[in-house]
Amino acid sequence: MTNITLYGTPISTYVRTAQLVLSAAEVDYDIKDVGIFNGDNLTDSYLKKHPFGKIPTLEIEGETLYEANAITYFVNEKFAQGKFAPDDLWLQSRMYQIISIINNYLYAPAVSVLTIENLVKPSQGKEIDQAAVEGAIAPSKTALEAIETLVTGDPCLLSSELTIADFYLIPIFFYVSKTPQFDQIMTNTPKLKDWWEAVRSLDLVQEICG
Repeated sequence: MTNITLYGTPISTYVRTAQLVLSAAEVDYDIKDVGIFNGDNLTDSYLKKHPFGKIPTLEIEGETLYEANAITYFVNEKFAQGKFAPDDLWLQSRMYQIISIINNYLYAPAVSVLTIENLVKPSQGKEIDQAAVEGAIAPSKTALEAIETLVTGDPCLLSSELTIADFYLIPIFFYVSKTPQFDQIMTNTPKLKDWWEAVRSLDLVQEICG
């Protein structure tokens, strides 16, 4: 039996992305919590696995693999026979386009600002930076509207089946849907609204994100 360990705090959206693809591929794995708020990710032992101190990192067969893009690709190809990437070249390219939009344009405003300010800071007894929240609305909205134009599937983003793009977006929606700004940033995204209603209750999503 292959020994597989995923390193990273389970509240991280990128760790949850890795968990979603691992679980969807029916891979048995252990998860080892590496805290990003207490400095676990900056210890010498972890930096030997991931020199930039980010999460997640996958350890398998004596090798380590870091960066969510690399991990999801590897797991999909090795354990799922590529089923979580469309066969059609255009759809597969759209999948990577959506992932790129998430990584480069959506994550920072939606997670680093809207989620942290609205959900994390109050739980820590800290004040919300309202100016930062207001400044994150427009870029979050722009990114979601860009993804909206690429949605061609039903009920999933690109087809009737989940792809790696879904696994990236689901954990973000799990958090941002709980913020007061959610309806505002989703004003012009009816396809994404339908998508979220369809995927949010999936057993896989509830198991990892619920």
